Amino acid sequence: MTKAIFPGTFDPFTTGHYSIVERALTFVDHLTIAIGINDNKRTCFPTAKRLAMISRLYADNPRVDVQAYDCLTVDFAREVGANLIIRGIRTVKDFEYEETIADINRRLHGVETILLFTLPELTCVSSSIVRELLSYGKDISPFIPEGLDIDIET
Repeated sequence: MTKAIFPGTFDPFTTGHYSIVERALTFVDHLTIAIGINDNKRTCFPTAKRLAMISRLYADNPRVDVQAYDCLTVDFAREVGANLIIRGIRTVKDFEYEETIADINRRLHGVETILLFTLPELTCVSSSIVRELLSYGKDISPFIPEGLDIDIET
């Protein structure tokens, strides 16, 4: 059984992240969307709210679960029994950084990483852009997966 985690402190409800989850599910048996807890990082929503929204999005998929973690990614992978880490890439700069981290995880911890590029049409979409659009009161619905009920508190 191939178990993977898709980690980050990001808000993985944008269509770019959603597409990565959907593609990962074509080659893994189970995926844990791992929400990193980082109280110092500015995100659209607090951890508990991100967990609730993303859990609702995947509530009907028994192959996906959503958990918060506050440790090294490789330690969390071991904790949940994952033998693979999925990382989302938007830019070449992201790729260079993540490739280095993947190499370290493989050499030091024996954990493999698969880097998946965001679909070309979603490359510019990130949670920071969604956050900025929200701050200006703009419509973010084109960037949100269908079926995700986002409760925006201003």
